[in-house]
Amino acid sequence: MNLDFPPYFMMAYNEVSRFIEEAIKVIRPDQVNEFIDELEKLYHRGNKVLVVGAGRSGLVARGFAMRLMHLGYKSYVLGETITPSVGSGDLVVAISGSGTTSIVVAAADAAKRMMAKVVAITSYPDSPLAKIADMVLVIPGRTKVSRIDDYFARQILGLHEPLAPLGTLFEDTTIVFLDAVIAELMHRLNKTEEDLRNMHANIEVP
Repeated sequence: MNLDFPPYFMMAYNEVSRFIEEAIKVIRPDQVNEFIDELEKLYHRGNKVLVVGAGRSGLVARGFAMRLMHLGYKSYVLGETITPSVGSGDLVVAISGSGTTSIVVAAADAAKRMMAKVVAITSYPDSPLAKIADMVLVIPGRTKVSRIDDYFARQILGLHEPLAPLGTLFEDTTIVFLDAVIAELMHRLNKTEEDLRNMHANIEVP
């Protein structure tokens, strides 16, 4: 019986984890600080935060919304039946690696017209989503869009496309990035793990 990890499993695991570690070198601290400052102010104001994403980026968005709820935010996910309207003072966090996902771009545009503040999380600062947004967080990652700058980034990091298909690198990096944002907010808002646990769902399906 072979107890070693399968070879492509190990190559993919190592390359994805290395990409996430290297990504912090190109993520801009000023963008991170601006985002966390805005979330901190939003908490004290009591305004809503709406997260938007499609596909796997949508799952990342849902995870972030859940943790914000645990911190005591009024957080919602676009598309849910209980999601309220947004307006002035509210924040919309739109996640799309390519910055071209039609439903995300349309949602960001609608939010701007409702006077909400829009944060774009994307790999492309010149994308349609980024151009709509009030604030842009550039998170590196290979997305489904094939672009020459993305190719060179992969070559520098020694990555091979089949090991991290489609938007995997962006999605994995973004969920780690947003979990780190939550950790900083816990510190700023004096929240403990017990505080978060008390906000966690306590009605479980057996």
